[in-house]
Amino acid sequence: MKGGHLNRFFGRHSCTLAALVLTTIFLWAGEKNPLFISLLSSEEQLKMYTPDLSVADFDSPALLNSRDQHTEEYSHSHVMEDTEEDASIKHSDSAVMDIPVRPSPERVDESTILGSSVNKQGCNYAKGRWVADSQRPLYSGFGCKQWLSDMWACRLTQRTDFTYEGYRWQPDNCEMRDFEGSKFLRRMQDKTIAFIGDSLGRQQFQSLLCMVSGGMENPDVEDVGWKYGLVKPRGAVRPDGWAYRFADTNTTILYYWSASLCGIQPINITDPATEFAMHLDQPPAFLSQFLAQFHVVILNTGHHWNRGKLKANRWVMHANGNPVTDRKLAEIGNAKNYTIYSITRWLDSQIPLHPGLEVFFRTISPRHFLHGDWNTGGSCDNTIPLSRGSEVLRDKSSDPVIEGAIRGTKVKILDITAISELRDEGHISRYSIKASEGINDCLHWCLPGIPDTWNELLYAQL
Repeated sequence: MKGGHLNRFFGRHSCTLAALVLTTIFLWAGEKNPLFISLLSSEEQLKMYTPDLSVADFDSPALLNSRDQHTEEYSHSHVMEDTEEDASIKHSDSAVMDIPVRPSPERVDESTILGSSVNKQGCNYAKGRWVADSQRPLYSGFGCKQWLSDMWACRLTQRTDFTYEGYRWQPDNCEMRDFEGSKFLRRMQDKTIAFIGDSLGRQQFQSLLCMVSGGMENPDVEDVGWKYGLVKPRGAVRPDGWAYRFADTNTTILYYWSASLCGIQPINITDPATEFAMHLDQPPAFLSQFLAQFHVVILNTGHHWNRGKLKANRWVMHANGNPVTDRKLAEIGNAKNYTIYSITRWLDSQIPLHPGLEVFFRTISPRHFLHGDWNTGGSCDNTIPLSRGSEVLRDKSSDPVIEGAIRGTKVKILDITAISELRDEGHISRYSIKASEGINDCLHWCLPGIPDTWNELLYAQL
């Protein structure tokens, strides 16, 4: 009889016991072997690493009402980015994932990939090929002095090979009309386009200004940065961004520097050496304050998420209004993922409140350092276009974090990672103006160059 009761007990509870044992083994393996956890999807990692800040917190009142909680975001111009001389070589020491550009054996139904680059017509702009085009570039690398920083204008350096300029991206099963600046401006009449992100976002901003102006001086363009508080603070190297209005169409194109896409606030505003609260679950105050005035928003982040950058900027991670004490969330990759999911969910909640607003999250721009990093002899000397191949055949994005974050939201993906991975010859390389000997910039791109294609893809999806 006792044996019968015992058998019935184990029979009834064997599944529960097995689940507990397996869960214990799983968690122990994750603690002992981080690679084990890295095999999970970004969203699964996010849930596992943030027990105190679950995905449900993305919908918390503290997050959704961040606009109401807005206080003026501290201007970080003096430490936010490297000086003009070396800005092009120090932006990241975090590696980009090894990005496959050949298809996996299984095919994925494009209609099931919410959050991919597939639009309503079934067109995947991130899948296609690079083709030669004698009509490129779209503007002269010797011109566009009104917008283009000298450090990114490779025509002004000692570089002698510019074949990288002569290609355009052709998506499969998609028609992409030729970009014309005048048509773009008419289409964006009475609208404001805002780029918010790091120096790669600034490159895309400058690229678009050169594209819409054809690289020609335009005296009718008005500097309206002051309307957005984008003025250079005393002692700063540069303002926190720029904004220009094309008078003929009343089109404003602006850029705001926010490398982390977090809300940044001084912990002690009276102390010049204060640390800054880096709110992982709050959008930049600039975005909260001016979102109602924007019609198109393009976000990016990624390359500033490393300990060196956080330490240099004196950023201290915060969540739910308090310093982050959870060791898993404090890991750089998890904090970045949490921030990406947070700002995406917040913007998704805001889009219905602003009819006509379109938001794009640009995927990460790949780095191409070989045999070291920017400060350890890494280089990218290849000048032969498409030596890595010319086609992207996969259906899914090569940036699974962004793809996962926007899935099920009204935020769109601007998927540029895999197509840019094929263009390692387009970096500034060792020709950076005033760069130190032996240091290469294999992060930023020559302009005209690859960021022009990013803007063509943006234009096609507007």
